[in-house]
Amino acid sequence: MFWIVLFCSCFWRLDGLLLQGGTLKEGDAVTLNSYFIMMDDNVIQWRFGKENTLIAEINVTADRIAVYDDVLDGRFRDRLKLDKQTGSLTITDITTENLGDYTLEINGVRKENFHVNMPVSMTPVFVLKGDSVTLNSDLTEMKRYDWIQWRFENTIIAQINKEFDRIAVYDDVLGGRFRDRLKLDNQTGSLTITNTTDEHTGLYERKTKFWTTEFFLVVFNEISVKEGDSVTLNSDLTEMKHYDWIRWRFKNEKTVIAVINKRFGRIAVYDDVFDGRFRDRLKLDKQTGSLTITDTRTEHTGVYKLQMRVSDRLSLKAFRVSVYARLPVPVISRECSSSSSSSSCSLVCSAVNVSLVTLSWYKGDRLLSSISACNLSSLSLPLEVEYQDENTYSCVINNPISNQTQHLNITNLCHACSDSVHCCGPTEAVIRLVLSALVGVATVILLVYDIRSRRAEQHQAHIHTSET
Repeated sequence: MFWIVLFCSCFWRLDGLLLQGGTLKEGDAVTLNSYFIMMDDNVIQWRFGKENTLIAEINVTADRIAVYDDVLDGRFRDRLKLDKQTGSLTITDITTENLGDYTLEINGVRKENFHVNMPVSMTPVFVLKGDSVTLNSDLTEMKRYDWIQWRFENTIIAQINKEFDRIAVYDDVLGGRFRDRLKLDNQTGSLTITNTTDEHTGLYERKTKFWTTEFFLVVFNEISVKEGDSVTLNSDLTEMKHYDWIRWRFKNEKTVIAVINKRFGRIAVYDDVFDGRFRDRLKLDKQTGSLTITDTRTEHTGVYKLQMRVSDRLSLKAFRVSVYARLPVPVISRECSSSSSSSSCSLVCSAVNVSLVTLSWYKGDRLLSSISACNLSSLSLPLEVEYQDENTYSCVINNPISNQTQHLNITNLCHACSDSVHCCGPTEAVIRLVLSALVGVATVILLVYDIRSRRAEQHQAHIHTSET
């Protein structure tokens, strides 16, 4: 589906230099030939892009040959090969990120420009399963003689013709997979697909009187996993053949985290990207191309995209992985009431170090209240109940993949308080016990002091009587 055309933007004929071009598919290799015979004082440099970034060089005098494949976000990593005899540059496993202008310099003088371009435009569009997606017409308003036709896998699914004032959607085609899901904007001609499913993944074409634009829509699922567990992103392949290749990317379109190219016998994982968050965590199945992430962390949350060419057909897949921290156990405590005659009991359910969680109170199966939070040191939710209430209440903490429940029989904690210690939460109860103990000690000291004082007075009185 992708075709890459190599041509020369500026053609010069030099002694010992001949430009050769050709047509190749993405994933193949392309050689930019210099056919230059290396001399003793020659310096050959290859540069890429508008910034004229150095990507490879040969310095005969310094006896140095080098490729700089980690520049420009690593888009050339393990892809550059330099012929030390002629200075020709080969780019293997070429991708759309390698498209652009290449410049050959010899002894500091620009000798040749090469341009690698992809003439056919196909825009990848990603949408989460169940969400809506709009394929834009790039028009603000359709004119009198404009028309737009939308196709999916070569089948017409919608069209609009301003000249004949006709607008139609064909949502019963292809087994009815688009039934009640297509909306065509009469003003712009843009097409919206609602409530997307896996079967809406594929190639869409937008045809007008002037051009055809292709969109490859990828409907992806969300995978939830507990922090510390492993998750496997399946390619759905049983076996990769001789000319097949795959690339795994994370978030950034230009950053590859794993690759297999059967033709060149290449299999690699790049776990040092993204600040090393994947270091020693990526495992690539060389048979199927499926990717496993081990010992997951919340920083691994995001969209993973798989680009692959299988049996000479290009396709895309995507997965949104959500890694959730393991849930803390909720704790239920009782708050003290300022009035001993209060008829209600104040409870608090709390949890510490919470991330993407919801804390809820239930009365039986009925939800009473809830609160949600993301990345907090603590989260609390109060509840007022009557002393005589004998229902069972539950405090529940959960995230999309798990929950922790703390059940409570109200009669165990909420009863009339003759003993103030039982009316308090643990912290205040301890404080009151300590204060009570201090008061008791002080009372004993006063009693001892009083007894000793009286004995001393009696002794003095006895001495005085004896003297008399």
